[in-house]
Amino acid sequence: MISGDFNDPTSSVSNVTQAFHFSSGNPRIEETRGVMHLYRDDIGSSSSELPVGRKTLVCVLGVPNHMTYADFCQFCGSFIQHMLEMRIVRNDGVEDKYSVLIRFDDQSSTDAFYKHFNGKRFSSLEAEASHVLFTVDVQYTGSIEHAQTSPASSTEQPTCPVCLERLDQDTSGILTTICNHSFHCSCISKWTDSSCPVCRYCQQQSEKSICFVCQTSENLWICVLCGFVGCGRYKEGHAITHWKETQHCYSLELETQRVWDYAGDNYVHRLIQSKTDGKLVELNHHCAHVDDGCGSCNCSVDPGFSEAVLNSKVETIVNEYSDLLTSQLENQKIYFEALLREIEEETAREMSEAVDKAVSGNQKLQKMQTKLDKCVKEKKFLDELNENLLKNQEIWKAKMVEIEAREKKALKVKDIKIRELEEQLRDLMVCLELGCTETEVGSTTNNAS
Repeated sequence: MISGDFNDPTSSVSNVTQAFHFSSGNPRIEETRGVMHLYRDDIGSSSSELPVGRKTLVCVLGVPNHMTYADFCQFCGSFIQHMLEMRIVRNDGVEDKYSVLIRFDDQSSTDAFYKHFNGKRFSSLEAEASHVLFTVDVQYTGSIEHAQTSPASSTEQPTCPVCLERLDQDTSGILTTICNHSFHCSCISKWTDSSCPVCRYCQQQSEKSICFVCQTSENLWICVLCGFVGCGRYKEGHAITHWKETQHCYSLELETQRVWDYAGDNYVHRLIQSKTDGKLVELNHHCAHVDDGCGSCNCSVDPGFSEAVLNSKVETIVNEYSDLLTSQLENQKIYFEALLREIEEETAREMSEAVDKAVSGNQKLQKMQTKLDKCVKEKKFLDELNENLLKNQEIWKAKMVEIEAREKKALKVKDIKIRELEEQLRDLMVCLELGCTETEVGSTTNNAS
């Protein structure tokens, strides 16, 4: 735990320090109280004037409650690998904020953390900034936990409740929450919930087992291989249905704690827990000396012999159960391997069908592309033909205009000639008429003479 060697509050160091009383833990179970001695604000206010005699222990004051442990670890994430231990504490009289005591692996990391985070805002959307002070010492008062802690303690090292690995601060930083539960910093930084996982687990009420299908709570059996809870044959028979679907033939009756073999249709559990003293006894056990008139299990034979016999039976049963479990696991392995092969075959078939569809689609695409190219060529040919026809149309229009003009001119010339001929014909007719008249006059004159 975070602690120091500052034992004399009347020493010269006390002139440059300030004391903060803190507490952590649940007051109804175990509360840890203490005093942390921090350098004053005016000591080391400049980054170039760090306190003389400082240690690798700092305190971040005034962290807002809405900032979870994961958020704080993310806030100071660039220095997590240099932190040996962090402890969340509550300052007396401050309810909406908490403080964090941090111990680093060396002094350079401590100074770099102080220079980087002192006065830095927790978020760009908030005005609150972090207040980092070097810590002289932390003294715990009235705590059984810290009173018994010593460097020479030979107790077993605790484990992280999240990853179940040892809480070794030399390999990974340790974070102790406000409720005195310790975790790896890397584990708690991934915990998105603001509550402590240990406290939440302890406060959870045990749920009553029910059938996974019909939700009944009577005559329940649990599969010893996969944990499926189903009702027995005297209800809806969902446990038997589970056996038929999965071939998990061993099921434990929750009320009597006996194991039933569906394949052999009998009980295979040899040991049960006695309801009187809680000891393990053999199912359907009878006294070995019943023929001698004992008639009860409290016979006066040698207790060492009885214990040896019981140990031998237990060892035999354990071996039998190990072989049985091995065979069942092998059967389950074969069963699931068969399922896996079926899934692989189905996947391969679907992939083959998808490839065939893709190939056929590609062929169709090629055909459509060929048709499109052909249509494009035809369109280009028709466009050229249309352009040539338009040019020819203009030429023929000019020729038609020229022909029409020639025809009009010819008709005009023809009309002129016709008029001239008509005039000549008229003159001729006049001449002819005049000639005939003169002839008639001459003949008349001759006749008269």
